[in-house]
This record gives sequence, C-alpha cells and structure tokens, in this order.
Amino acid sequence: MGKKGKKEVEPPPKDVFEPLLIVSKAAATVVLMLDSPEEEVLAKACEAIYKFASKGDENKVALLGLGAVERLYKLISHEDPIVRRNAIMVFGIMSSNNDVKKLLRELDVTSSLLSHLVPEEDVIIHEFATLCLANMAVEYSTKVQILEQGGLEPLISLLGSPDPDVTKNSVECIYLLVQDFQSRAAVGELNVIPPLLDLLKSEYPVIQLLALKTLEVISKNREMRIILGENQGLDCLLKILEINEFNDLHGEALAVLGNCLEDVHSMQLIQQTGGLKKLLSFVGVSTVPDIQKNAAKAIAKAACDFENRKILNEEDVENCLINLLEIDDDGVKVAASQAISAMCENLASKRVFGLQGIPQLVHLLSSDNEEVKEAAVIALANLTTASPSNASAVAEAEGIVPLVKTLNSERHGAIANAATVLSNMAMQEPLRLSIQSHGVMSVLTEPLRSASSQVQSRAALTVAAFACDAVARDELRNAGGLGPLVELLHSKNKEVRRNACWAVMVCASDELTAAELCRLGALDILEEINLSTGRRNNFSEAALERLLDNNLSQKYSQMGYLSSSNVITDGFYDYGKIKPGIKLLSLEELSKQELTDRRAIIFINPRPQEDARAVEEKPQHLSSAQTTLSPFTSSKSSREKVRKGKGKKEEKMKEVIMSEVPDEIDLEDAQWQPPPDFVLMNYINDASKTILPLSTTREQVVALAQFVADKMGGAIERDKLHNFSWELHISEIQFELKSNIVPIGKVKKGTFYHRALLFKVLADRLGIGCSLVRGEYNRAWNEVKLIDDSPQGVTGLLLPPQEYIVDLMFMPGFLMKQESAEADQYKYI
Repeated sequence: MGKKGKKEVEPPPKDVFEPLLIVSKAAATVVLMLDSPEEEVLAKACEAIYKFASKGDENKVALLGLGAVERLYKLISHEDPIVRRNAIMVFGIMSSNNDVKKLLRELDVTSSLLSHLVPEEDVIIHEFATLCLANMAVEYSTKVQILEQGGLEPLISLLGSPDPDVTKNSVECIYLLVQDFQSRAAVGELNVIPPLLDLLKSEYPVIQLLALKTLEVISKNREMRIILGENQGLDCLLKILEINEFNDLHGEALAVLGNCLEDVHSMQLIQQTGGLKKLLSFVGVSTVPDIQKNAAKAIAKAACDFENRKILNEEDVENCLINLLEIDDDGVKVAASQAISAMCENLASKRVFGLQGIPQLVHLLSSDNEEVKEAAVIALANLTTASPSNASAVAEAEGIVPLVKTLNSERHGAIANAATVLSNMAMQEPLRLSIQSHGVMSVLTEPLRSASSQVQSRAALTVAAFACDAVARDELRNAGGLGPLVELLHSKNKEVRRNACWAVMVCASDELTAAELCRLGALDILEEINLSTGRRNNFSEAALERLLDNNLSQKYSQMGYLSSSNVITDGFYDYGKIKPGIKLLSLEELSKQELTDRRAIIFINPRPQEDARAVEEKPQHLSSAQTTLSPFTSSKSSREKVRKGKGKKEEKMKEVIMSEVPDEIDLEDAQWQPPPDFVLMNYINDASKTILPLSTTREQVVALAQFVADKMGGAIERDKLHNFSWELHISEIQFELKSNIVPIGKVKKGTFYHRALLFKVLADRLGIGCSLVRGEYNRAWNEVKLIDDSPQGVTGLLLPPQEYIVDLMFMPGFLMKQESAEADQYKYI
C-alpha cells in the first residue's frame, strides 16, 4: 500500500502530442503554417506575416509568390475571432500592393470584408477591413463590386465610429466610390450628408479634408446641394473659412461652396445671410493663391446661371475678379480670367470689365505662360462680342499687336479666340485698317493650315472679316493664304466648311483674287458642294455665284445666264455651253489649239492693249494688205512681219514700232494678250453717238436692237431662217484667222446668240440694263425691264417695271412681254 496523503500523477494519454515551441526565420515555413488546423498556430502565423509584410513592398510581393494570399483568404472568415482579426490585418496591410490587389479582386474578397463591417465585430477588424476596401476602391471594377454588394451602407454607418482610423478609412473609401456617378446617386438615398458634416468638426485634419473632398464631389448633384443646404451645410463651410487655423481646408471648402453657388436658391440664401459678402471679402484679403484660385473657380461656376450673374453683379464681384488679375500667380490669373468670361453674359458686368479690366487682360497676352494667355484671350473674345465699345477699349489698351502675335500661339484655344477678338474689332473700319497694317492676313495663313477644326473655323471667319478690303485680299493672296483657304472647303466639319465658303465669297470680290481662287480649284469644289444636299449651305451658293460674277466667261458657259449687274468687260469670251465640273480653258490656252470644226468661240476685246497700239496707230497711208495680221499670233511675230516690209514707208513704220519696243529680250518674255477688236470699238463709238441722246430707255433699247441687227445681217424672215447661212460665214472667218476664236466685230452674219451677245456688250457700255440668256439650239436672247406709260387719262401713277424680250432677228426692236406667246416663240420655235 502506498503512503497516505500523496496523490500520484497520471501520465498523459498516448495520442496527445507534447507542446512544441518552433522558431522559424523562413517566410515560406510560416506561410505553410497557415494550413494548420490549430487556431493558436494560425493566429501566430498571421501575426508573424503581418509584421513581415509591414516592412516593405518587396516582402508583400514575396508573400504573394509563396501563396500566402490564397491561404489568408480562407482565414478571414474563420470562426476564431483572433485568427479572423489577424488575417484581415494582413490583408489590410498587403492590399497597398497592386499585384496583391489584382489577386484580391479575382478572389472577390470584398464580399467577405463587407460582411465583417457589422457593429458586433472587433474595431480592429473594422479598421483593417475598411483599409483594404479603400486600397482596392481605386479600381473601377472594385467600385462596382462594392456598390453591387451593398457596401455603401455599412461604410456610411462607420463614419460615426469612435475610432479615428476606422472613420478615416471609411470616408476615404466613400470618397473613392462617389467618383462614379452610380455611387453618387446611391449615397443620396443613404443620407450621407449629415455624417459628413459631422466629420468637419473632427479633431483630425485628414478626416476633415476627406469629408470636404467627398462633399465637393457629391455636391455636383443638384439634389445633394439641396440636402446640404437643408442641413445648414453652407453655414458650416462659411465657418471653416472664418477660422484661420483651418487655412489648409479653405481651398476644399471653397470648392464645395462653388458647387452650391450654382443653384439660384443657394445663392440667394447665402446672399440673404450675408455669406456672399463675407465670401468675397475673404477672397479679397486672402494672400493664399490656392484659396484665391478656388474662389475664382467658384464664381465662374455660379456665373453659369442668369440669376446668379445678377446677384454677383449686385455684390460688385467684378472688382474682386479684376483685383485677382493682378495676383502674381498664374493659376489665379487663369481662374480669374475664366470667371470674367462667365460674367460677360451679364451686360452690366460686361460694361464694368470694359471700363476697368481690359487693360489687365491685354497685359496678360504677353505672359510667358500659354495657359494664362489663352484664358485672357478667351475673356477678351467674350468681352468684345457684340460690344463695339469694348473692342475699341482693346485697341486703346494697345492690344492689336499682342493679339496678332497670339495667332502664332502654341495653344489652339488661344489662336481661335485671338482670331475672334480681331474679327470683333474688324467690325469698325478704323480698327480694321489699323489691324490690317500689322500684317494680320499674312499671319492668318498658318492658322488656316491648323489641324484644329476650331482654329480653322475662326481663322476663316477672320479672313472673311478683313477681306472686304482690296489691300487685305492682295496681302492674303501674296502670302499664299488662298491655297489653305480653298483646302478648307473640303472639310468634313460643317462649321469650318461654312466659314470657308464665307471667306471665299468675300475674297472673290475682285477679278484677280477670283481668278486665283478658280486656279486653285475653288470653283470645282464649290460646284461639288452645291450638288450635295448635306454639304450645301447658303454661303457655298453665294461663294460660287461671286466667283462666277468675277469670271463671267465661266458663268455664262456654265449657267447660261448673265444678269444686268454682270457687266461684260474686255477679255470676255463665249465658249458655248459646258457641263458643271468641266474646267473652262483660258482664252490664251484656247488660242493655242489647232483649228477644228467645233463651234466658234466669240470673244470681246474692243479696247486695244498696250502691245497693239503700234498697229492701232498705224499711218493712214499704210495699206490694209500690209497690216493684215492673224489676231492670235504673238506681239513679237506680228511686229516682225511688219519689219519685213520693203521701201521707205515700211522702214518708217519699222522705226515707229521699234521706238515702242525697248529691246528684243522683253519681247521674248512678253505676256500673251488678245488682239483688239477695232470694229467693235467703232460699234461702241457709233452707238454712243446715236443711241445715248435718245430720251427714254425704251427708245434706246429699240434703237440698239436695230443697230445690232443691222451689223449682224439685218432682219430675217422667220420662214427663211434656214437659208440664213451664218454657219458658213463663221467657218470662213475661222479659216481666215486660222483660229477657233473669232472677234465679234468680224461677224457680219450673226444668229440669235451672236446678236444677243453683241446687244449685251453694247448695252453694258451704254448703261442700259439688260440680261443675257442662253437657250437651246443656238438660241439666246436679251431681257430688259421697262416702265410702261400710265393708262390713258391717269396721271401720276408709277407702274412697276415689266420684263421684255428684245427681238433682234425677225422684227428688230420689237419688245415682247416675258410671258407672252411671241416671247415663247422667239425663244423656242
């Protein structure tokens, strides 16, 4: 028997392992321990991994490679609270690594994390779960997951957590989520405004800052601004501005206020409580550039509304903005300029800025900062639009030179708006001439070549504004600006194409520029545009008509019509009808063609050219046989033929001609000129003497018709018209001249279109208004407008003019009313 009072120790069960203390310095070994079924081992392993991961990003990557993330994912829902807590702590610290975040998204860890944001969970779990969510919420896909899994509500509830880390992580996560519009809509229903306003009272600046940033984002929504106002949010924001210790929060507070001021209701509320005056006063005394910049941005946002602009004007916001232009900070200058641009919609503000702000804005055009320059010129564009006084103020502030220089800016917005300001100023002739003297048209050639449709459009519009002056057109043409302008007609941008058409229309106001535009293909492009219902516009049609008005040969050949305002001048020729899109060759090019059996080209040139005066002024004793020259040989060859004459008379003529020709080198390079038509010159002189003295236009028209018919073969009986062999006559002239081109004075037997053309030429020289219309089958006729006499017995009655067709063939001088049967018979039968 054993001794009494002594208890024997029972040995442990055979299946129980004795406690073993393991010390490991290898991360791989610890990661393997995450597979242990023992809770204490798991907790210790998670704790060790947390410390290892906290030491740097390289350790996080190493753990990722060892498969730690997948094992930890299984543990964040472990039934043991310590294991669960430690695993979530590891996720919180490792989620800052991008590669880890990618794997966490694939594992859909957000659902498990959100399930732990319940009140009964440990505050440390809240802290690291929200930290992990905040780190992952920078990615759009994670934002969608959190929103779809209902994560906003538990995050908002944690804004009231007593733990500042939980609060900070939660508000940061919400801030990231509301960057997406779907989340912004969702937080409004979850009443997020009151807890965010409470965070503005936090003792931690980082929490206050995140709360303000979140408010700034969600207050872009009108409904949220209303809720913010209902919860005295505007007062909270103004109080922050009044506390100097919160100066690091002033910028964000102003940003939220800027959103709120977009609503008229909020603006009126702030004005009524004196908050708006405080706000402007605060901006005036502040010396912090960020605050000044954000204040100007807030004003710019508010000024987008008509009623808000009135309220801001009542509070003298203009002086505040003008003062900000003087601040030595480029960001402030840009924001102030943008606010001025917005306030320009208010006419009262526009007048104030015109009196005080324009010199400062003009000064900013010389800034080295391209963004400042752009913002200033945009403000000037708005100020000068529909305001001649402000346009004059820009000139008075010596703004022309910097504006022209800004056309060479690096920023498209600066170039486009500088062009707009110059266009606005060009509305006044003195300013236009002053700008033009600085070579604006030459400078515009580069903006016309810009790749920006905005720059192209504004540059074309500026060309249109200045091209009304002949000197400006010459400058643009000589600078090579017409080429890029014509190229803009091809633009697919509707506004660019429209403005280019406008510019072409204005540029085509003189023959030289119109001819160059045609040479560059403007005529063909405009014809193509006008055939398209989608691309055609009023200016494309007007531009085509203007080009043709300065190229009457092309117009008559293509359109078959010349109006009374289309005065035929020297060098005109009737090629016959051509189809749209077919280029009409020049008279010089046509003169070089071999004689063919095609329709003769009738040309008009009654006024002798300089190179032909020697022939025109030949001595009377020189025989016509000796001076019969082919009218389409060059000046040089014509003179050489005269020089070959024999005898003393020919020698004298040679001396006369040679005295007018300085040397043979000039003759070699002499520009081709069409020969003069002396017969037509005589027609004009004779018609002037016999027809101009007549007292009425009707008498002049009748007499001119008879004059033309007399020169073209007289009256023809209608039933004998087929015997009037005018074709043979014309062919004989062509053969005689060895050319397809026939001077109209050579035609002695002319049909409808010869007579109508001659009538139009003479009528234009005599000042008788008439049009020329081409018909079918060699028909053409003239239309005149005449005022009929008052009915018998009625005096003082002024009747409207009636349109008549002038008979030049059958009964020369007979006037047929436009819609009469006689007129139709004359035109078509």
